[in-house]
Order: sequence, then structure tokens, then C-alpha cells
Amino acid sequence: MSIPVITLGAMASAYVPGLEQLRGPVTVVRRCEELSELIAACQTGLARAAIIAPGAAELTASLVDRLRFAGVVVVALFDGLPDSRTAEVDGVDYVEASIEPAALADAVTRAVERFETASSGLRTSLAYADPLDVPSNVAPPPAESVDAPGHGRVITVWGPTGAPGRTTVAINMAAELAAHGVSALLVDADTYGASIGASLGLLDESAGVAQACRIADQGGFSGAALGRIAVEVAIKGGRLRVLTGITRPDRWPELRPPALGHVLEAGRSLADVTIVDCGFCLEADEELSFDTLAPRRNGATLRCLEAADAVVAVGAADAIGVPRLVKALAELAEAVPTAAPRVVFNKVRSAAVGRAPETQLREAWERFGPPARISAFLPADPSAVDQALLAGTALLETSPESPLRIAIAQLADVPVVVGRRRGAR
Repeated sequence: MSIPVITLGAMASAYVPGLEQLRGPVTVVRRCEELSELIAACQTGLARAAIIAPGAAELTASLVDRLRFAGVVVVALFDGLPDSRTAEVDGVDYVEASIEPAALADAVTRAVERFETASSGLRTSLAYADPLDVPSNVAPPPAESVDAPGHGRVITVWGPTGAPGRTTVAINMAAELAAHGVSALLVDADTYGASIGASLGLLDESAGVAQACRIADQGGFSGAALGRIAVEVAIKGGRLRVLTGITRPDRWPELRPPALGHVLEAGRSLADVTIVDCGFCLEADEELSFDTLAPRRNGATLRCLEAADAVVAVGAADAIGVPRLVKALAELAEAVPTAAPRVVFNKVRSAAVGRAPETQLREAWERFGPPARISAFLPADPSAVDQALLAGTALLETSPESPLRIAIAQLADVPVVVGRRRGAR
């Protein structure tokens, strides 16, 4: 059975006569001159592979993943195989532009076979961020600039709308880890209200996460490249790397889920722990589902949740925040079934819940909440939070003995020893 193939560009179309003369491995079903024509043809299920000529289209991780979702593998003709200075895009098979038709047919056949083998046992949980995004199935030999898979952990801090304190928790968890000597990276992936840069006094306009996503979308992204983009912040004798968020909410299309996924993978190579502060919304933007290439604003949040080794779900400990968190956790279970969130209540105070607030919250949660247990209660300490925000740093710098600081350190599994004050006898 022949493999139906689509070509894009004049150089790829020049192979059509030679491929047809083979009368076997592949069959060219359409020649395309425009990328939009290729995409439309692939989405109809017409082909299993696309042969793309040099310069006919800009190969990015987002484009390749979308074609792969349609069941189409990409074979790219290249004027001289990629070298260490040229980034390769994951999921693309590169072949010499001077290759013989028979060898090109063999390359297409191998690419399709690898794709089918990988797809048969593929864990599809990474396809929630974007209906047209799936994990890389066809992995070419990595370019020299690409790291081997890192062993660092990714922890995503998420929570419902209403400012439950996601950013405060994310910043201080990362700061506690960095001060304890752990290599930590803090990523602001909030597409609605990025604020980590301002909270830490980083008032530049670089939008490090957008810059990293642009580079990662071209392929060949590494931990070293991420390290050059991230800003280093001194925290209590330690060093915290920070990837600042977008400077305006309307820049959200720059955070494509496939590219952001590559950034988080590079973070595993760069740091022992990557803490991600993401947005609240999990809606799939179904009004855009007819446009198969339309970006999804909430795709960045979903990708952060999919890629996380652990999810910290933060809710406000009051009469509004508790039911919001209950509903949000139900939405999370539906949107990203693989997520196993650690429930954390922030701003715990008796004025909002009643006497013995932790007991009250635990009893209410056991009666009305989902099966997930409460992992931590973070006491309200607005004066300490305001002081840290005014100083542009973390709680351990300005209020080391704050109950909130101590609770967040425990949440991050960092030991805290509150010493005796000087002069005590």
C-alpha cells in the first residue's frame, strides 16, 4: 500500500516524476505552492506525509505539531544537512535536497513507520493545551546545542480567579529553594496578569518567557540558551533565575503551547526545580475551534499543568474562595486528568472563617470538597506581604519570622529554623 504524500515548494515538486516512477512506496496526491494550501490538504486526511522544500515554509514546533495532529509527518529537504549552528525542529526528518527519489521514498516510509509505532502507545495527556497539539513522536538525532532530557522537576502553581495568591506562593517557594542552595527557576506564564517581574523589582520590558518561546519555536532550544535569557536575582545568599512574563495581556499569542513546552523541558536541564506561575482560566476557547491554526489564550496555562510533575492549587480561605476552588478543581480534573493537585488554602484567618479556621476549613472540605486532601494552610499576613512587595523581594528577606513565610517554606519542603534573638539568655 502506497503512502499518500503532499509536496510543498518547487524543489519538492521536482521529485514527483521520480517518485511516481517507483510505483510503490509513496504516491504524490497533491503539489502545493502555499503553506495554507498544504495545511488545508493535511487537515482533510488526504496525506500521511509532507515533503517540504527549502525556504518553502518556516518550520516551527507549533506548525509541525499541528500537522502531526492531523496524522502527517514532515520530511524537509535541506541544502546541506543541519549542522551545529542550525537548529533542528523536533518531529522533522531532514534529508539532503540532492537525495535520490528512491532514498527519499525510503525516508518517508521510515518516518511514517516511526510515527505509527510511537502513536500506538502514545500517552495522549499532553494534547489538552491545544486541540491541535500532541507530543513529539518522531525524534531526529538532536543537534549539538540541544540538551539531553533533564532531571529537574516542574511545579506549577495554579488556582481559580479572584487573586487567591498564586504569585505570592510561587515567588516565595522559588525563593526558599534558591536560598536553601537548590538550583531554581521561576517562570511567569500568566497570560492575563503577569506580575512576577514587578513583584521582584524587575522593571525591564524584555518579557523573558516570550523571548524564550520565540527561540524554542524554531527548534534547538537548550538549557544554556534559557540560562542566557533568564534574569538572576540574589536571594539570601542564593541565586534565583527568573523568566519574566509578558508585559501586556495582549501579547498572549506569543506563548504558544508547543514552544512553552520546550521552554519547560529546557528548564529541567537548567534547574533542579522550575516553579511556574500560570493563569487561572482553563476554558478551551471553543469559539475558535473552527480555525485549526488559531492560538488558544489558555493553552499556555493548560500546557504548564500538563507538563508539571506537581500542581499546587491555591485557593482563598473565605466564603467566596472555597467554593471557587471546589469548582475549579472539577474543571481541572476534566481539562487535565493527569494533574494531581496539592490543595493549599491561602489567607487563612479567623475573621473570614471563624474560630479555629483550619479546623473549620478542613471540616467543610471533607463535607463538600473533592477527594483531594488539603496539603497546607497559609496564614494571612498582609503586612509582611506588603513589606516584601515594597522592597521587591521575597518574604524571607524582609520578614523571615513571618508565619506565612514559614508555612510556604514548609510547603516547598525547605527546613526552617527560627533562631533565638540576639541577647536572649
